[in-house]
Amino acid sequence: MPTNTQRAEKVIARCRQLAVFTEVPGEITRTFLSPPMHDVHNLMREWMQAAGMSITIDILGNIRGLYPGFDPNSNRLLIGSHLDTVPNAGAFDGPLGVVLGIALVEHLHAQQIKLPFPIEVIGFSEEEGVRFSKPFLGSLGITRGLSVDHLLLKDANGISVAEALTAFGIDPRGRQGMLRNILAYLEFHIEQGPVLDSESASLAVVDTIIGQSRFEITFTGNANHAGTTPMHLRHDALAAAAEWIVNVETYAQSVPNLVATVGKIHAEPNAGNVVPGSVITSLDVRHANNNVRTFAHESLIQSAKSSASKRGVQLSYNCVSAQNSTPMNPQFIKFLDTAATRAGHPSRIMSSGAGHDAMILAQYVPAAMLFLRSPGGISHHPDETVLPQDVEAALATGIEFLTVLRERHISTTKEAHA
Repeated sequence: MPTNTQRAEKVIARCRQLAVFTEVPGEITRTFLSPPMHDVHNLMREWMQAAGMSITIDILGNIRGLYPGFDPNSNRLLIGSHLDTVPNAGAFDGPLGVVLGIALVEHLHAQQIKLPFPIEVIGFSEEEGVRFSKPFLGSLGITRGLSVDHLLLKDANGISVAEALTAFGIDPRGRQGMLRNILAYLEFHIEQGPVLDSESASLAVVDTIIGQSRFEITFTGNANHAGTTPMHLRHDALAAAAEWIVNVETYAQSVPNLVATVGKIHAEPNAGNVVPGSVITSLDVRHANNNVRTFAHESLIQSAKSSASKRGVQLSYNCVSAQNSTPMNPQFIKFLDTAATRAGHPSRIMSSGAGHDAMILAQYVPAAMLFLRSPGGISHHPDETVLPQDVEAALATGIEFLTVLRERHISTTKEAHA
């Protein structure tokens, strides 16, 4: 039987093993349905089978391992996170949650423990939205199902989701593995921010995943010669975008707890001696209050129109995604908080500023989420890491969480037969 330190180090080592599978040598880049995801699935299949799980890959490319319970009438506990990454990512955002789920099942299997309820560990194939500019396809697919619009989405190479599924070895016309009979969903995830690290705390129980709006904003002016076009006759798309980007920062600083980001910009023709003719930018707006967030993104779009109008530049925009703030289930927040306390790791309650698969699942089933400290507050970066003591704290909390659910099942069963 491994010691507590050994099992935490094993989880960390496994995350680093998965990080080897990448589309870009020398960095961690693994997008939805890319060839390296086959390698990830093969390794996870080995770990899941050794822990007594049966494995399936569903129509969305999600890998799912099922550990049976002894009560045939009990609903499943789902534990999961995502396996895709942003470009040049770290090793723990996403995969840590899946590997921790496997580690919990390994603990049960090693001690020959069967709980009343089955446990399904799921590695979502798409959360980040990098390849098709549509996040959460893995979790959206098992809750709402893949629509025709989803299947027609195309990546930068003109490959559709349907074509990518086929190339991955999946029939997009096949039966979709929708969620059925779910007790709850639990997700472990690094915080991806500096709060826990600043407090020297290992864990936090998440109460809400704050809402976010994402837009693509296009400024269209006139490209022209930089030397022969007088300043007063220019329709400079980049100048309009630049003014607006500063306005985004200024506006966000004026609203408590609002964050707004322009993280992507593409100028054409992108030449040093040409007045920019068009600029495509992103806009990401987040706030826990849905009304504040909506008012903010509407105000920022009006600001973009104003910056464009000053220069005779046209503006168009498209809402890429909009997610309302999503509370976790109050009862399961309490269960998770109780588990952390029993494990000797009393945890603070906090909201998540980042989006997670839990925000999709929570719309359909009771959901809970546990954060682990991000040393230095670093995430979406190669320097992203975790501490062994925090991984062990999460494992110990997870084991106690299973105990809490087992006690609840027994109590509920007794009441039903009283």
